[in-house]
Amino acid sequence: MSENKEKSAWSAKNPYMSKITECYVLNGEGSRKETRHVVFDLGDSGLDYKVGDALGVLSENPEETVNLLIETAGWDESQIVSTRSGEVTLREALKKDFEIHRVNKKFVNSLSEKVTSSGMRITVKLIESYREPVAGSGPNWMGGDAPLQSELLPSIPGDDPVGRVDTLASDPKAMEDYIWSRDYIDVLRDFDVNYSAEEFLELADKLKPRLYSIASSHDAHPGFVELTVGIVRYSHHGRDRGGLCTVYLADEVEVNETDVGVFMSPTKSFVLPADTSTDIIMVGPGTGIAPFRAFMEQRIYDGGSGKNWLFFGDQSEKTEFYYKESIESWLDEGHLYEFTTAWSRDQAEKIYVQHRLKEHGARIWEWFERGAYFYICGDKTYMAKDVHRALIDIAKEHGGMSDEDATYFIEKTMMKEEKRYLRDVY
Repeated sequence: MSENKEKSAWSAKNPYMSKITECYVLNGEGSRKETRHVVFDLGDSGLDYKVGDALGVLSENPEETVNLLIETAGWDESQIVSTRSGEVTLREALKKDFEIHRVNKKFVNSLSEKVTSSGMRITVKLIESYREPVAGSGPNWMGGDAPLQSELLPSIPGDDPVGRVDTLASDPKAMEDYIWSRDYIDVLRDFDVNYSAEEFLELADKLKPRLYSIASSHDAHPGFVELTVGIVRYSHHGRDRGGLCTVYLADEVEVNETDVGVFMSPTKSFVLPADTSTDIIMVGPGTGIAPFRAFMEQRIYDGGSGKNWLFFGDQSEKTEFYYKESIESWLDEGHLYEFTTAWSRDQAEKIYVQHRLKEHGARIWEWFERGAYFYICGDKTYMAKDVHRALIDIAKEHGGMSDEDATYFIEKTMMKEEKRYLRDVY
């Protein structure tokens, strides 16, 4: 078997069973966040990767959630059921094969066949909450500055539970508002309905792997792959919860003991320039720094003459300065040409990476004119949009362009034609 064929044998359906050798917290004391550096041993897998790639991780559901779901539904945990893993107990299926940490629309729609006029209990209350990142979309990164936000859980109009189910089925916003904070345990309790284990497994989604931007160069760390993972924890409806894979890695996986399924998810576009003399600008607030740690390690290993400029930000320098020692070493040794920070909570006004970009707009435009590549990694909902707008403003102010021409330059010329504005956003 050739080396390439051997590498391709590992996939989401056939993961390599790795062990974690390190899993430590990067945050300083007093941080409201929990960000971990996680190292996987690739052993004899033959797995290889390049910087910019992602690692697929197969997680398991929390033991407590599995137990509570079985108890709430009144199922027999030893019942044998058929899954993609074969014939297994219901407990094992719920632990490893199905998504149970968040209810899906298919299950809520099925309530129309179960609910009676006396069968629903919904508690409406003011809560403090985080919204969990979209499952499987990338690192569980909450943005450089994601404060708790008070939200009023939706009240479904009408006293008749059947009418309430009809409202959920007919109103997409009501459906989204209802399911984003609930799992199957919540729904079974809200509507006081019964499902057999077989009915439930027909409706539940299969457990999907989560993808994380790789935070290491394989040349710098042969035989290992490293991640920067933001652990997502929150509380809804009287129960503590969290991001499925992040809490699994932090709480259930034992270092050097637990087998964890992994595979590589290569990128075709989020890559370093082939010419190592090309300058690069990297914008990676929060855990968005992950691929740029990898980029820096690779650029140092390759020994090119291209300059490296890193923009990084988070809430506070004291508690969220991830990889501080490495960054200071890169600066001292001349590998990192410039390091620009945006600590949002360290002064009265909120400062984010897009503000720093505009402050340095003249020099960034000079770099663009010399052919520099621009990279961004992180939250696409807010941060990436703000950075994108900042680039257009820079092209207008320092390139002397109209809004239309600046937009064309950033979105067409740099992104699509020259492919030197590259994004890893989720």
